[in-house]
Amino acid sequence: SLLHKNIFDLMLLDIRLPNKDGMQVLKEAHEIDPDLLVVMITAHGTIQSAVEAMKAGAYDFLMKPFELDELRLVVAKALETQKLKREVNQLRRKQQNSKYPDDAIFSNHPKMQEVKGMIKIVAETPRTSVLIQGESGTGKELVANAVHNWSARRDKQLVKINCSAIPEHLLESELFGHEKGAFTDAKTLKKGMFELANGGTLFLDEISSMKLSLQPKLLRVLETQRLRRIGGTIDLGIDVRIIAATNQDLQECVQEGLFRADLYYRLKVMVINLPPLRDRASDILLLTKLFIERNNKEFNKNITGMSAEAEQLLQTYPWPGNVRELKNVIERAVILCRNSKIQAEHLPMELRSTNSTQIPVSPVSKQPTAPEPTQPSQPQPETTSEPLSLQDIERKHILATLKRFGGNKSKAARVLNISRSTLREKLKLYGIN
Repeated sequence: SLLHKNIFDLMLLDIRLPNKDGMQVLKEAHEIDPDLLVVMITAHGTIQSAVEAMKAGAYDFLMKPFELDELRLVVAKALETQKLKREVNQLRRKQQNSKYPDDAIFSNHPKMQEVKGMIKIVAETPRTSVLIQGESGTGKELVANAVHNWSARRDKQLVKINCSAIPEHLLESELFGHEKGAFTDAKTLKKGMFELANGGTLFLDEISSMKLSLQPKLLRVLETQRLRRIGGTIDLGIDVRIIAATNQDLQECVQEGLFRADLYYRLKVMVINLPPLRDRASDILLLTKLFIERNNKEFNKNITGMSAEAEQLLQTYPWPGNVRELKNVIERAVILCRNSKIQAEHLPMELRSTNSTQIPVSPVSKQPTAPEPTQPSQPQPETTSEPLSLQDIERKHILATLKRFGGNKSKAARVLNISRSTLREKLKLYGIN
């Protein structure tokens, strides 16, 4: 009954029990929680029963009578084993998520100093939900790492899941887990991300892409700290802090009926807004130096810096992909560079082009976009001799249609003969705010 209702690290289990054999309890316990460590205890044990217990999945075996110091030693060893298992799993996830451990925020800009101050404040409240907002590539996951690492939960796991990377029908199972036999492919019990993060933090990236049907279940966990696996009949108590991140304007999603208002208000107890890289240009060269140092180690190079022309190009480029784009640009430049300094020729063409003025902007940033065409219904001819691409034509036509209907997306989508959701995706793709 207790195993169904709570999550435990270790069980001390006697083989002789009043109503059931301890070996049977061991088997049932591991069906409920495969990761549970069990130490078997008996006064009637033999070498054979010890071997059977170990084969059945027991962690260790104690014979009565035993000294309390011996028991304490076995318990301490078992708990240390459980802790090491979690740390190994956490390290594996970190290696899968990033080449470098993001353990610090590199910035001297006043806006980012405010972000650091907010992180420290939030970290002192171990249960409070956190919402991180910012354009793609601004470092939302980095902030989530910092909140967890500076909090009292730092010794527990930080579990991460990208809500947009997992199909809708699988996301519920990933988050909440499922019981054996809950559906056709559920051949074994599976713990969800909430259970794996018990005592620690769960980071939900791209929360805006979570379907409406799943949002009430997330809200219930936030409010009650209890969950039920798919196919389960009993609620499990958990202790998890939720950190959510989005590059969308969640308030706008609420207004358009794409996100639940009650979940939005529950998530935004503490909000951390990340500025885009173009709004903190003083950080560009600081981050460039950091990425050069890291890539020197990665590729066994000895690059000392950049030419003045290359630095100028970095500082004037609008960085629509933010810090992530800068990191990738520097990695490419380090690979191409054959001397001690990165030159302009080692940078991508879009940085060297004088026409790289379009800035695709995420809706969350509220930055101005390129001027709209003057005619309401037809794309305008290009003033240069260069032909337009299909994407340029489509972007201009969407802008013109939106202007014609005063920004009304429903009417624009109807005239364009596409769904409202398709229009929304195209607005995001072309940076139309």
